[in-house]
Amino acid sequence: MSTATVTKPAQAGPGPGRRRVSLPVLLLIIAGVLVLTSVVRLITDAHGITSTGQVSGALRLAVPIGLAGLGGLWAERAGVVNIGLEGMLILGTWFGAWAGFQWGPWVGIVFGVLGGALGGLLHAIVTVTFNVNHIVSGVALNILALGTTRYLSTFAFEGEEGGTSKQSPGVESLGKFSVPGLSDWLQDLNDKHWFLVSDIAGLLGGVLTDLSPLTVIAVAMVPLSWFILWRTAFGLRLRSCGENPVAAESLGVNVYKYKYLAVVISGGLAGLGGAFLSLVASNIYLEGQTGGRGYIGLAAMIFGNWMPGGLALGAGLFGYTDSLKLRGGGTNVHALLLLIAILLVIGAAYLIWRKRYVPAVITAAVSALMFLWYGLTDEVPNQVVTATPYVVTLLVLSLSAQRLRMPKADGMPYRKGQGK
Repeated sequence: MSTATVTKPAQAGPGPGRRRVSLPVLLLIIAGVLVLTSVVRLITDAHGITSTGQVSGALRLAVPIGLAGLGGLWAERAGVVNIGLEGMLILGTWFGAWAGFQWGPWVGIVFGVLGGALGGLLHAIVTVTFNVNHIVSGVALNILALGTTRYLSTFAFEGEEGGTSKQSPGVESLGKFSVPGLSDWLQDLNDKHWFLVSDIAGLLGGVLTDLSPLTVIAVAMVPLSWFILWRTAFGLRLRSCGENPVAAESLGVNVYKYKYLAVVISGGLAGLGGAFLSLVASNIYLEGQTGGRGYIGLAAMIFGNWMPGGLALGAGLFGYTDSLKLRGGGTNVHALLLLIAILLVIGAAYLIWRKRYVPAVITAAVSALMFLWYGLTDEVPNQVVTATPYVVTLLVLSLSAQRLRMPKADGMPYRKGQGK
């Protein structure tokens, strides 16, 4: 089979009216946001928004979200919608903790991946072989995972020291490490609170301090997934199944096989995210500890336009907002109100330049409300801090919805030989 022949359906460009943001433009936008953040930090004296501890906490919270989103990316690039990511995360947390407290955390990681992969296999059987609606299958898997882990906990954890039907005994830690010398130097720079320099030091220091080995593995999954899906013949065939499975089958691609592989790998990545929660984030399995991160991971995948790099940015954004409640949340979120208000002013100006006057007026009005909220308060209530990650999820999805381009055959039913 000539792989070049399959390229066309898998590489459809952006639709009419859409402009793909180039890498230089994206880097310029990120640099601009960083400069504005530094200005806001100096104005509000909220140095915690770019502190090393804040960024380090954001990275830890972003990892399970990113792995769940990456799992969704693999499945949906093959044409299978994976709403069951939450259930696969749950299976990863339980199997990771169960094996971890018996045989150690590294074995727990392996079992967490296998647990999530098992959930992926069930989802693949139901959706690919039996052609059940993907949404229905995913929701059913989430419910099944929750009930199954509760049932298994009564046998595996009750009677063990520290274990109950809702939690496991403690699991040995994987340990943490920092980059010698460099992390301390960056921490010192961050503590000086200089314009921009300290902010960059905080960002870099946060990703080089108190790292778990599993964090490094998880981050490596992003470029590895990009390479496999976009630079190998295997990835080309898999993506062709999500774009035009009938055309792929006509060229000799075993569509069922690639859909199965994609969804099982999807489950394994989500299971790895679940293992991270129970083996790194808390060193224990707790019922409900996933906290909807599977759904947020799905949102990060959509925000990233079904691309690994955009997904990583989305997971980082959601992880950052989630970590605000851990370190001076009320003060930090209050400072971010000013940043959001300034960004909305810039957005309104851009819309006026594009001659989209109605959205520009609405954006300017929201910006005025943000300035008013910031000016009339000293900090935001804790309830707002807790809700911030979910509000950001909804806002980001609503603002980016017009630029999205999902795989053409994503979620569509497919039967072998239907193109004949």
